[in-house]
Amino acid sequence: MVVDALSGLASGTHLIAVPATGGGGAGVPLRELLLVGLTAAAVTYFLTSAVRAFAIRSGAVAVPRVRDVHVIPTPRLGGLGMFAGVVAAVALAANLPALTRGFAYTNDLSAVITAGAVIVLVGAIDDRWGLDALTKFVGQLTAAGVLVVMGVSWYLLYVPFADIGTVVLDPLQAGLFTVAITVATINAVNFVDGLDGLAAGLGLIAALAICMFSLGLLRDQGGDVSYYPPALIAAALAGACLGFLPHNFSPARIFMGDSGAMLIGLMLAAASTSASGRIAINAYGPADVFTLLSPLILVAAVVFVPMLDMLMAVVRRTRAGVGFYTPDKMHLHHRLLELGHSQRRVALIIYLWVGVLAFSAAASTLLPVSAVAPIFAGGLVFALLVTMAPRLQRRFAQRRTLDRAEPAEDSSRPEVGREGPGEAVGDPR
Repeated sequence: MVVDALSGLASGTHLIAVPATGGGGAGVPLRELLLVGLTAAAVTYFLTSAVRAFAIRSGAVAVPRVRDVHVIPTPRLGGLGMFAGVVAAVALAANLPALTRGFAYTNDLSAVITAGAVIVLVGAIDDRWGLDALTKFVGQLTAAGVLVVMGVSWYLLYVPFADIGTVVLDPLQAGLFTVAITVATINAVNFVDGLDGLAAGLGLIAALAICMFSLGLLRDQGGDVSYYPPALIAAALAGACLGFLPHNFSPARIFMGDSGAMLIGLMLAAASTSASGRIAINAYGPADVFTLLSPLILVAAVVFVPMLDMLMAVVRRTRAGVGFYTPDKMHLHHRLLELGHSQRRVALIIYLWVGVLAFSAAASTLLPVSAVAPIFAGGLVFALLVTMAPRLQRRFAQRRTLDRAEPAEDSSRPEVGREGPGEAVGDPR
């Protein structure tokens, strides 16, 4: 069913979008979006080797600490190569006839590049010299503020309880909400970036899910060019993550550092925010609550695992009386390693959880919720079984060992109370 839904993007009816702002229909540019993603992947892949050499020469190297998983010094600054891939992809999109018209109706892509430059600069400085938590936070606020100032913002929200319904945010409310969502997403991804390939794979999966959602918007509007930005942002990010993964998957040759992790968080937030502004909330009735909330649900789905890890860290550190940014070795990936998984398997398990959540949310914009729910439930059960596999295997092995030991113990015990021929209990012979 998912394949049928994707193949019918030009004629679907599941989402209703805001009336066009004059862009006009140009079809759903699947090939062009694929080319944009592949360009980001290629540029990122080939430039990352040069970035690695630069990081080594400049001293931007992560020396193993007690709480770290890696055991050898590894260069950082991988975010520079990823950002170069994103810039190249957006530059290509701006010159492709099928995509270039979309740039005339929105500043979203320019905003992402500008805010991305800010966050990558802050991250690169932190990768090389280190920044205190407050300075880094100010940098995140600045990058999020750039998005808002350049027009990437949540303007409409739907509240499904207390008969509130549609809420139109004024500029201040919209700006504050957008900054909060963006900074939270940046930190969620940054928190989970503690294992080879983890943040890059998470970013790839989340970006593909957002791209899938954005294609649903394009489908419902017949490819209106004013709906291109969220799909383009997601495609460029997916490509950059894909191009970086071969360098970063265990054993990693280079880390993306804060420059890369914060870029992923920023672009995920920007893509979701860009898509949210193109949903006509007033066009829905009470029965369409899920679709009305789909932008927020998608944001929650793609960052649920890293956000959960971040919230657990906040609670844990608050109880311990230490600072919010105080590092420790109790993140989700650390716990999975203690459970018995290898580094690669931990990354794959978190990919699985994020994929189940993100793609189920995105698929619900293309298919009826009743069709997605069984797949979602099955995915959760499968992910749980894979996660708990080492513990289940140990319990099974222990049970087998006990089952084998019991007969041996029984055969070695004297059979008290049994009389054999000429061998009664208490017989003096």
